[in-house]
Amino acid sequence: MHPSHPRGANTLIPALQDARPLHARPMSWARGVTLMLSLAAAQAFAQTAAAPATPGAASGAATLNASGGEVYDLLIGTYTGGGKSEGIYVYRFDTGSGELSRIASAQTVNPSYLVVSRDRNYVYAVNELPGDNGPATQRGGVSAFRFDRASGQLSFLNRVSSDGNDPCYLAISPDGKYLLTANYSVASNPGGSFAVFPLTADGHVGTSVLTVHHEGGGPVKGRQDNAHVHSTVFSPDGKYLFAQDLGVDKVYGYRYTPDPSASSRGLFGPTEARYTPIKPGSGPRHLIFDESGRHAYLTTELNASVLVFDYRDGNLTQVQAVSMIAPGFRGKIGGGAIHLSPDGRFLYATNRGDANELVAFSVDPQNGHLKLIKRYPTLGKTPREFAIDPTGRWLIVGNQESDSAYFFRRDPQTGELASDPKRLSIGSPVDFKFVSPS
Repeated sequence: MHPSHPRGANTLIPALQDARPLHARPMSWARGVTLMLSLAAAQAFAQTAAAPATPGAASGAATLNASGGEVYDLLIGTYTGGGKSEGIYVYRFDTGSGELSRIASAQTVNPSYLVVSRDRNYVYAVNELPGDNGPATQRGGVSAFRFDRASGQLSFLNRVSSDGNDPCYLAISPDGKYLLTANYSVASNPGGSFAVFPLTADGHVGTSVLTVHHEGGGPVKGRQDNAHVHSTVFSPDGKYLFAQDLGVDKVYGYRYTPDPSASSRGLFGPTEARYTPIKPGSGPRHLIFDESGRHAYLTTELNASVLVFDYRDGNLTQVQAVSMIAPGFRGKIGGGAIHLSPDGRFLYATNRGDANELVAFSVDPQNGHLKLIKRYPTLGKTPREFAIDPTGRWLIVGNQESDSAYFFRRDPQTGELASDPKRLSIGSPVDFKFVSPS
């Protein structure tokens, strides 16, 4: 997708007399850039097919090695417009040394979001179309791939229509029977929706069996003229689905009935409350739950905040709202991705626009509330998504408009990120998924 996609547009914060743009603040970037360039020159982050970084890595299993780390496969989804990227890339990553080797790639159009099956044998990708200027009659797609963990190779299986425009998120039902996609839909017709696809035993994705459209809008002109479903997330107990709609400032709740023949409610039926209202003009984007299943966290794109909810039996109750915006900041913003550290003690979120930051919070273990720790520049433009490796040692963030991804070494005890990240040059990186070891 072109970087000017309206969904990636940013909201302007009114200027403050005593404020300075973030990029005008003194930052010790030069030393980090020099180090990263030297690493690139040493081919630590190779851009051509390479052998596994460490002996035993080809098995796909976590291998303790001389570096004291484990080896994982890292899948990266990209935007393919402009010919800077060909689709999905597979790298082998050593969490001890930070060494990265490219081992495979698969051609597919705009795989801006990926999901891996629970048995790790299949990978699903959206094909985010038509985009800014495409015809509203064109539908996006969902593509299925077989994933060989021994070699890291992706083999195309099939592709179906996403039953909507601009698919941007994927989720697999807890029982593994269905794949869901959120269709953002730049165009007002057909508008935002989510679609449900059956999955076969051999990994293929079937044509949609259900498409749910939302109606309405919000106060931000040009961004909330109609519904824009941005993510679909199942509750930890697997009984509910939550659809975050940026366009109408609502988190819709649906009860999931795996066997719809046993209920008159159908496969997905609205909960009694139907939705959780979000502050008008916020633009809810991504939702995550903590491991306990008692708390949920939501990024809002249009006002760059993180909302904290108590969760119980399909009901979300907001208990905290924390802004990602630095005091006195002036410029464009755009709340994005959100993830918890593997131990659940820290939470991170991205803020795009002119901020281009990772914002780190500590999590109160008693009530799930957040406390700001620090803001980290992502060293590029439009940090859309990021990922924390399963060991908690590294945080990887992609700068969509700077054709780069940075690998920050992370302190699992303090949650802090090192100031000398490693740089990977890659065209329009968007999504990152680690494939767990066997």
